[in-house]
Amino acid sequence: MSADLPDYYFRVRENGAAVFRVDTENRQRRIEMDQIAVINIKNGEVKPHGDRELSEADVARIQDWMAHRTALLAQRDIDDIHRAVDYLNITTQWVQSKASDEQLEDVTDALLLAMHDLRSVLVRKKADRLLDKS
Repeated sequence: MSADLPDYYFRVRENGAAVFRVDTENRQRRIEMDQIAVINIKNGEVKPHGDRELSEADVARIQDWMAHRTALLAQRDIDDIHRAVDYLNITTQWVQSKASDEQLEDVTDALLLAMHDLRSVLVRKKADRLLDKS
């Protein structure tokens, strides 16, 4: 089992990760995880943990993880938006075919305001893109 373990483990946190070096080459043959750094994915900051000095291999692996994590988060963002489009369509079908007057009274104002806000931002961004192209 220990041969299959990676050299580093990244414990994901809200804005990044805690980075651990994984060690299985010890006398007790236990898995030891030694924290070496903390990453802030938002600003790209890498802080060595305690008085540690990161090796070139550490820094390279951390930067690789940060690049993959940033790409994954961007992919999730766009996937969430595509899912939101599906939810809007499902909501439209629900309003048209299933919603009671009481349910509509409960959600109509919030939906109208959210859709108006979204439409305003989308129209402004579309106009900005069109102006940038000309």
